[in-house]
Amino acid sequence: MENTFKALVIEQENEGLNLEIKEMKPSDLPDDDFLIKVKYSGINYKDGLAAHPDGKIVNQYPFIPGIDLAGEVVLSKDERYKKGDAVIVTSYELGVSHFGGYSEYASVPSEWIVPLPSGLSLRESMIMGTAGFTAALSIQRLEGD
Repeated sequence: MENTFKALVIEQENEGLNLEIKEMKPSDLPDDDFLIKVKYSGINYKDGLAAHPDGKIVNQYPFIPGIDLAGEVVLSKDERYKKGDAVIVTSYELGVSHFGGYSEYASVPSEWIVPLPSGLSLRESMIMGTAGFTAALSIQRLEGD
């Protein structure tokens, strides 16, 4: 892993918010079970709210938004995954109360990790994103599968 990486950081500034791409260090991330090299992240309604002063999504600043991500495992404390595994992370607290996917690297708890489904690229998983995943689950439920 590099000594620094880039992330979109939201900071509170007077009564408003400032968004800026910043250089960060791995030690700036939460200390979780996984370190992921983020390849893609979607754009979601909650991400827009996170960047709005009245959005009521983010409680503490500075903050990295992005409620989903797709990438490759760099470090894992969980033996089910190894370096290089393709994974996705959607929902939970990602991009809401936990640094999110608008970063070159993300650190997340193991229970948030989902292996990339076969037949789907990292890029395609984020084109579908959280909204598409939710819609697919709804259709599956309606069909009774």
